[in-house]
Amino acid sequence: MTIRVLLADDQALLRSAFRVLVDSEPDMEVVGEAADGDQALELARAARPDVVLMDIRMPGTDGLAATRLISADPALDTVRVVMLTTFEVDEYVVRALRAGASGFLGKGSEPAELLGAIRVAHAGEALLSPAATKGLIASFLAQSGHGADERPGAREERLAALTGREREVLVHVAGGLSNDEIAGRLQVSPLTVKTHVNRAMAKLGARDRAQLVVTAYETGLVRPRTA
Repeated sequence: MTIRVLLADDQALLRSAFRVLVDSEPDMEVVGEAADGDQALELARAARPDVVLMDIRMPGTDGLAATRLISADPALDTVRVVMLTTFEVDEYVVRALRAGASGFLGKGSEPAELLGAIRVAHAGEALLSPAATKGLIASFLAQSGHGADERPGAREERLAALTGREREVLVHVAGGLSNDEIAGRLQVSPLTVKTHVNRAMAKLGARDRAQLVVTAYETGLVRPRTA
């Protein structure tokens, strides 16, 4: 199966470099290039890529807005967005995940990392670097004071549909554990864990594991470490 990739970045030279890299892989192909968010959305609807490499900062409609529009379009529910950023540790990363991105990647990453990120996103695991992303979300929420819903009862309202085991699995997902690792902790099969994860995503309206992590922190189910 060939992974169809859409490139969205306002720097033509960078897009060209990404195209050469992606097209050099036997299991990938670039199906379009966009210089801004509007073009990215238009091409996503026309080409139906599997993965969009989306720059956060672009003129006009930026990557955050474009990601939000892609995520909100039912016709594009299989499209995964990987945000590209120069500054990995900033509020834009969390905003990207909240907008519906499946993960993030620094523009300074090695070629193998970028190709691996595309494959991981396409496979549905989505959270490209579990430990790093989890730590970054925790740090930002701690600094911004948004570690949990402020209104009394808001947390329980959002989590009410989850079973006790689904909450337990959600905590482990937020901890950056893979399905196999969670299965080992809970002494169940990886398939059982996958079922719990999928059900939690459906109940919480999350596109993938990245949104599950954000929800776990926003509701206060998992607290950022302050040490």
